[in-house]
Amino acid sequence: MDSSADPPAPITALLQAWGQGDAQALDRLTPLVYDELLRRARQFMAREPFGHNTLQATALVNEAFLRLVEVEGVRWQDRAHFFALSAQMMRRILVDAARARRAGKRGGQELRVTLDDGVGALHRDDDLVRLDDALAALAQMDGRKAQVIELRFFGGLTVEETAEVLKISTQSVLRDWKLARAWLSREMQH
Repeated sequence: MDSSADPPAPITALLQAWGQGDAQALDRLTPLVYDELLRRARQFMAREPFGHNTLQATALVNEAFLRLVEVEGVRWQDRAHFFALSAQMMRRILVDAARARRAGKRGGQELRVTLDDGVGALHRDDDLVRLDDALAALAQMDGRKAQVIELRFFGGLTVEETAEVLKISTQSVLRDWKLARAWLSREMQH
């Protein structure tokens, strides 16, 4: 083993260096986080029955990563903060694309969306848009519950990772997840 080689820097240190303007930190960070982002995007897309494939998951990650790189002034806290912001970016990209497709083709029957522990599938662009609208309404009433849904559903974070991001207990995450799912299910049936 070459002792002159630098040990791999932790993601948090690279994020903080990048946030302070170190472009080389971004170059070293990218391969460390890209595969994880792609894995999460693939998990989300695998639940979707409307023709998403690996190429589209890759395109989603690429777009999210490009948007993250363009964000200025972010004070990266840690790995969890990065993946939370990534989840928000992926949500925006997916919802914006669904709204654009929906604007091009109106009508059709509504399908029920379930948010079970497997998070269920969104059957159409309308479902994704309705979920986004319902999440926005939930955020007005209880921002933390909306964040739990966003992190777990769009970001693919585990209960433990969600607890880390929000700095709450795993029991609080589970309670918020259960209550938010019930509220969203009721809202989306209207």
